[in-house]
Amino acid sequence: MSAQGPLLSVAGIEVMYSRLALVLRGLTLSVPRGGIVALLGANGAGKTTTMKAIANLLRSERGEVTKGAIHYDGARIDGLDPSDLARRGLSLVMEGRHAFPTLSVEDNLKVGAYSRSDGAVAESLERVYSTFPRLKERRHQPAGLLSGGEQQMCVIGRALMARPRMILLDEPSMGLAPLLVEEIFSMMQQLNAEAGVTFLLAEQNAAVALRYATYGYLVEGGRVVREGPAHALAADPEIRASYLGLDASAEADGASLAARRRPRWLS
Repeated sequence: MSAQGPLLSVAGIEVMYSRLALVLRGLTLSVPRGGIVALLGANGAGKTTTMKAIANLLRSERGEVTKGAIHYDGARIDGLDPSDLARRGLSLVMEGRHAFPTLSVEDNLKVGAYSRSDGAVAESLERVYSTFPRLKERRHQPAGLLSGGEQQMCVIGRALMARPRMILLDEPSMGLAPLLVEEIFSMMQQLNAEAGVTFLLAEQNAAVALRYATYGYLVEGGRVVREGPAHALAADPEIRASYLGLDASAEADGASLAARRRPRWLS
């Protein structure tokens, strides 16, 4: 295992589905140890495919990485099984939450520890409850009865039960009210600062993602078209106009942000 260099490195990957549809076209990115990196783009840009390629979940959808390589902690991983990645400390929280609706909250969390052989699962469970107190209050309820925000907490908590070094977090704000979005992102920032968990965050809500990320990549058509420190991307005039919904004249005139928006994902 390498103690230097990025924790995750994606080098020029191409992804095809059914050997016909080319979705990712030479996509390259890296995630430093202890960082929060945002992967931004519209629906269909290739964000979720990137996450599934890293987690090696493409085969179930007849997809495959046809070029390039993916390295995690200095080792190539694009040929490994997802269970191997979990044991190496890489967890994916999929878009759409995917809690097991008929299982209790606590049983959902315990599923995340399936790859562990140590005796500290109960301790990890208490740490999750400390991070997400509402889950402890609802631990005996079926996960399907939770609100959308609580389900998001549940699946993040489930990922934490594997004691990951890195979490791939796909569209965590989807379907959530703004206050819940801020709560989820604040918890992500807390886990990063206090537990040292590294995050790769795929997110349509560029404005929120860039407030919490340390670095960002903008994806269009399966390619990275812009990258840089999050604060620099947020301040870039072209990105402010095209991806954050306002331009310099709008700011000078005090015009409404809503009047300057592109598609809803950029709000």
